[in-house]
Amino acid sequence: MLERGEVANSWRRERWDSLRLLTPNWQSGLPGLPYDGPDPDGYLTMGEVVELVERFAAVTRAPVRTGTAVTSVRRTDAGYHVTTGQGELRCRTVVIASGACNRPTVPPFHDAVPPEVEQLTPFDYRGPAKLAEGGVLVVGASATGVQLAAELQRSGRPVTLSVGEHTRLPRLYRGHDVLWWMDASGVWDQRYDEIDDLTRARRLPSPQLVGAPDRATLDLNALTDLGVQLVGRWAAVRDGTALFSGGLRNVFSLADLKLERLLDTFDEWARTSGAEAGPPERFAPTRVPASSRLQLDLRRGEIRTIVWATGFRPSYDWLDVPVVDAKGRLDHDGGVVASPGLYALGLPVLRRRKSTFIHGIEDDAREVIDHLAGHLG
Repeated sequence: MLERGEVANSWRRERWDSLRLLTPNWQSGLPGLPYDGPDPDGYLTMGEVVELVERFAAVTRAPVRTGTAVTSVRRTDAGYHVTTGQGELRCRTVVIASGACNRPTVPPFHDAVPPEVEQLTPFDYRGPAKLAEGGVLVVGASATGVQLAAELQRSGRPVTLSVGEHTRLPRLYRGHDVLWWMDASGVWDQRYDEIDDLTRARRLPSPQLVGAPDRATLDLNALTDLGVQLVGRWAAVRDGTALFSGGLRNVFSLADLKLERLLDTFDEWARTSGAEAGPPERFAPTRVPASSRLQLDLRRGEIRTIVWATGFRPSYDWLDVPVVDAKGRLDHDGGVVASPGLYALGLPVLRRRKSTFIHGIEDDAREVIDHLAGHLG
């Protein structure tokens, strides 16, 4: 097992200080290592996630080579030739488990932002104290964006949040964590070969959730109550001015509609299974601002910092095998990559909707490794 940094490197180096997992602790188990702590309904801090991964590495005696960055993987007649900063390796099979969040994505027009405005990604952000005083523009309203917007607003900075397509979820539903419903109702176990539009499913934004100790819901209504100003999707920069799209009402309506459909799925499952839960609930629609700014002059000093919470992408710069398309996506069928003996794990909806969650990797791994074993056999 090759690791470019330390065990749990991305959790140590590429997360902000206050981040907690979105999944409740009872879901934060690894194969043979279930959660056994005192707070099953809480959410692990970053330090606790690092401890979990370290403990798993120790329990499994995983042969991890730390400080070993891979610079090239290429095909050979016998399998693959792997070049690292610590030497060469030859192998019959390779499993790519480098994840889907290696690099933050930012739109090309970020170069047109005036230089006096600092620009950060979630990889750079650590906490409000590290930012310049003044207004912050957070771009993106998925899990990362709403969490950072709330933290920055609570720190006393005026925050503007640019909102595009998003997935709205309550933290609790009918007395259970919403992710309990995803798990118990079978939504998370839906397989990749059962999904009509798999490409879209793999690109869905992460849900608006936060792993707060009080188990509070953090949606756009909650952010509005905090004082965060909502604007539309950031479309362009012209002469130092940010231009935002209109149509927030339609964006909100779509997210609310998808939420209603998901809750209907939960309710139907509860009815047919006899699950113990409170009565069905419905939530107030997302409130549309009375007026929404369509432009913001970035040269006037109102915004001192921009945080790009616009998603992440994998990095395959080191993969010298023709299995990556023009958009940087790996060509695979449920983790079986289009090159004999090459496999992947930990990508969105790899084999199930839960593929990228800590507790979701085990089922995928068993099936992918079964295929690998068959290949070796």
